[in-house]
Amino acid sequence: MTTRIVVLALAAILFSGFCALGYWQIERRAWKLDLIARVDARVHGEAQPAPRRDDWANVSRERDEYRKVTVTGTYRNDLESHVYAATDYGAGYWVMTPLERDDGTIVMVNRGFVPTDRRNPATRSDGMVDGEVTVTGLLRLDEPVGTFMRDNVPGDDRWYSRDVRAMAEKRGLDANDVAPYFIDGDGAENPAKLPVGGLTRISFPNNHMSYALTWFGMAALTIVAAWIVLRPRRRREEGDDPGED
Repeated sequence: MTTRIVVLALAAILFSGFCALGYWQIERRAWKLDLIARVDARVHGEAQPAPRRDDWANVSRERDEYRKVTVTGTYRNDLESHVYAATDYGAGYWVMTPLERDDGTIVMVNRGFVPTDRRNPATRSDGMVDGEVTVTGLLRLDEPVGTFMRDNVPGDDRWYSRDVRAMAEKRGLDANDVAPYFIDGDGAENPAKLPVGGLTRISFPNNHMSYALTWFGMAALTIVAAWIVLRPRRRREEGDDPGED
């Protein structure tokens, strides 16, 4: 009897846990579908002015990321930074350039991709746009510290994520004047087409339904396993009757 109680209790705990995990994945799937719909609406919506300084505190991933925006200013081409990138064009760098607005604030713009042999600005002088420009692109949130594989090394000017304020400080800019976001530019303001803009990859894996089915399947298997353990054992036809000699 004690064994039966232990097995039933363990089965109940496992069944409840697996069902809870399956239900959580169903909720995650609903959240992911809503996120995909919201991002799609932002990407394909009308471009809006990029947030000004008085709205920086309100910028958030939920409200703003991947929103199509425009910003007008002058590129500080002498202060660009390079972030290691792997794209469909191969290995190279994102070119991050400060754009100075009329109020003195800075918005970092990811102007696009350059291959390793074009990292030096001198090799792409025709793409160093001068004068006031209007950039259109997707708003992205600051990526501080680095990636899960490699940390940024500001002292050596080595960047693996787009930590815009650290880049600005490295270039001698006041971090308080730098927006807490950057813009993935579409490259339309650059007739030279290098850096290559408009390469933002928007991908949200949505495997939650398969995960949910896996957890619900585990719950069902728990019931089956408990039944196998607890089902009455059929006595052997011979040798199991205690009355026989």
